Amino acid sequence: MTLDDFKTVWVVDYEFRADVGERPEPVCLVAYEARSGRSLRLWRNQWGAQCPYDVGHNSLFVAYYASAEMGCHLALNWPMPANVLDLYAEFRVETNGMTLPHGSGLLGALAHYGQHGIDALEKEAMRALILSEGERTAAERQAILDYCATDVTSTTKLLGTMQPLFANAQRLGQALIRGRYAKAVARIEDAGIPIDGQLLAQLRENWSGLQDKLIARVDASYGVYEGRSFRIAKFADYLVRNNIPWPTLPSGRPALDDDTFSEQCKSFPQLRELKQLRQAMGQLRLSELAVGGDERNRALLSMFRSKTGRNQPSNSKFVFGLSAWLRGLIQPKPGYGLAYVDWSQQEFGIAAALSGDKRMMEAYSSGDPYLAFAKQAGAVPADATKATHGPKRDQFKACVLAVQYGMQEESLARRIQQPPVYARELLRMHRRTYSTFWAWSDAVLDYALTQRKLWTVFGWTLHVTGNANQRSLRNFPMQSNGAEMLRLACCLATEAGICVVAPVHDAVLIEAPLEDLESRTAQMQDIMRKASSIILDGFELRSDAKLIRAPERYIDERGETMWQLVQEVLAELEMEKSEEVTA
Repeated sequence: MTLDDFKTVWVVDYEFRADVGERPEPVCLVAYEARSGRSLRLWRNQWGAQCPYDVGHNSLFVAYYASAEMGCHLALNWPMPANVLDLYAEFRVETNGMTLPHGSGLLGALAHYGQHGIDALEKEAMRALILSEGERTAAERQAILDYCATDVTSTTKLLGTMQPLFANAQRLGQALIRGRYAKAVARIEDAGIPIDGQLLAQLRENWSGLQDKLIARVDASYGVYEGRSFRIAKFADYLVRNNIPWPTLPSGRPALDDDTFSEQCKSFPQLRELKQLRQAMGQLRLSELAVGGDERNRALLSMFRSKTGRNQPSNSKFVFGLSAWLRGLIQPKPGYGLAYVDWSQQEFGIAAALSGDKRMMEAYSSGDPYLAFAKQAGAVPADATKATHGPKRDQFKACVLAVQYGMQEESLARRIQQPPVYARELLRMHRRTYSTFWAWSDAVLDYALTQRKLWTVFGWTLHVTGNANQRSLRNFPMQSNGAEMLRLACCLATEAGICVVAPVHDAVLIEAPLEDLESRTAQMQDIMRKASSIILDGFELRSDAKLIRAPERYIDERGETMWQLVQEVLAELEMEKSEEVTA
């Protein structure tokens, strides 16, 4: 199939308002049919119950960042187009990894190809007008429609520039899969994540006092705060007192970035509460968490934003971007339940399948790849179990994760609290046991460095520029094909009527009435198995499911202790308020 096979090609843009956490409210639309030259310019009081342009199987819907237009379709209760071509996603495919001086917006895409659109300042002024409150004068309506039309003209121009790409049937087919995901994203953003609005209001109201009490409670075990200030010298003393090795900066100071703290917490779990306290101190009143009047968290998922093609929503607006303990705000409404369904050891399974390493695939298929690795390496007997050889299994699990993260022996040694020589031998055993995987991984790296390009099974592409991080290049096939798998699962699930409320790295959160929760969860797991088989050419990945039934709430085990502490402190603050009122 090529573009010539479509009877009509509609280039469409909507203008809309969307308050924080709310669904979009379409203001107007402009649509241009590229074959006939026919155009539509409609204000919101001019459209009816039927979509005014063809959305059938013989028509192609073209937009730039199509999930926004699909959100407007949902708001208007119009059917989704059968075929969606999102030029934003395709521009990302063509430029992912490159430096883009003008960004990846519509104007930036035009500039990249040497074309021009509306002035950026004029665009900003018009967006401000659209988002402002109040009725529009006739002149303002005309100006907004004219502005919307310029985006359609720009998108049409961009389509003409990129059209040669889609003369290739495979390339167009892959593009339509990405357009299909734009429809899934719109449905997910429309649904939103159910939030305990009353508790969120309490947290926001008491945030300042809560922070002070949390410091007093949590820091009692660490002694690293003075008032509200984290003191590096005190933290360094704590590390020495507790014999905790810590990565340092060139200055000699301990590295305090989130990634380092997260990694160290895996080796030293006693640091988790301190990490979450530091995050809590940096989250100002939870004011940015995007929760609408219906107590649902709706945030732009920012599809295709990362180099691996994963979503990249705002950490402050999306509840799964907050500290792990704050995920306790997620609570199904009465009569409903949630299921968190995640692939089991997804990266290991993807690596095994893509590399064709038979021993690695056998290890995954055993149900416990970490223990299987230990058996294959001869480190434990063939009849070993998690119960009989738990500590050894944990070490081999750490080794597998170290390979996935690109860790060296020093970092692995810290993780398992063993000498570097022991960690070195573990890594050697991985190379010996999974030699086919390592030969493939070396070939991936060589190809990336010589051909300057890597891609997924559906064509998501990384353009390798400059001094690329070799660990990231080795890991790209696992991460990016994992993203393909998640996108496909979201498409299949939303098309099957499953209410997906959030995609989360290697998992989805779904919602269903309590009486349907178990059957919907089983259906979701079947879909995830199917998606993995499609991406991995027949190799299936397992999944696990955690069910939350109202009035239960979602609790991330990494933040469970902190969550309980926050509830205790919040109760104290509420009690103090009551006493002040009655005094």
